[in-house]
Amino acid sequence: MTGRPSLVRPRRLPAPRFRHPRLEDPAHLEFIRTLPSLVRGEGPTEAAHIRFAAQHYGKRETGMAEKPDDCWTVPLCGEKHRWGKDAQHGMSEREFWDRRGIDVCAVAMALWMWSGDIERGLKIVHLAQLHAKPRHDLYARIDR
Repeated sequence: MTGRPSLVRPRRLPAPRFRHPRLEDPAHLEFIRTLPSLVRGEGPTEAAHIRFAAQHYGKRETGMAEKPDDCWTVPLCGEKHRWGKDAQHGMSEREFWDRRGIDVCAVAMALWMWSGDIERGLKIVHLAQLHAKPRHDLYARIDR
């Protein structure tokens, strides 16, 4: 044998899979839909998934074609969720929640912890609305 390097290529390892399997819980989504809207305080509501990352809560960002885990949902009426002028899906999601002064990730975590308990769920939504600090001046545009 000489001191030459081997001409045999090392075997390629498969690429690591970074995508986490999505946590789905239809019973939790049904529970969320029984609660009043986190913004308006009335129903009927939809289960609105939170898409942005919040590392301090252990919530990772989801991709464009990837839906977040069902534990990251809150109740919203259809207008504020999907089709209204200032709906969650019509603007930056962070801006949507910042304007309302609601820590949406904390609310989602509390609802997940008490999933199925309607009385606790109502109290969580009510307290989130009570302690919200709306910031109407945040992201305000000056029209001149």
